[in-house]
Amino acid sequence: MDLEHWCWLALVACALHIGEEFALDWCGWVRSLTGIEVSRRVFWTMNGLLLALGMVCASVASRWPVVGLAIPALMLVNATVFHVGAWIWTRGRISPGLITALVLFYPIAIGCYRSAGQAGVLTGSVLAESFLLGAIPMALPFPILRTLSRK
Repeated sequence: MDLEHWCWLALVACALHIGEEFALDWCGWVRSLTGIEVSRRVFWTMNGLLLALGMVCASVASRWPVVGLAIPALMLVNATVFHVGAWIWTRGRISPGLITALVLFYPIAIGCYRSAGQAGVLTGSVLAESFLLGAIPMALPFPILRTLSRK
């Protein structure tokens, strides 16, 4: 499977991950840990933007691999920091989204990077830049949520 197809598969994994987070009340989980109130409207808006970004990334993956790889990078950051990291930090409390992060995000993101490597487009700079592009959307919700919670 080529990089573009892997990136579309990554987008499907993101949608399933969002479904798991919603079904297991991610908003309530965040509130119980941080005291920050995340409304369902904010949850769906942020995740809708993520899916739109994912569509753009998957659409250009074959022509612009660094952008295509931003979604797999985001998946790895999300899985590692916000799910596995949160699981460790809370001493074993399972976060909504942990299951899809482990079962889907890691293998699919690795598949994306492996495909890019096999195609000869995965350089050190592409790897670093894709992680930077993937980390930015993961960092943006925090100032937004803090601002919204103060209102």
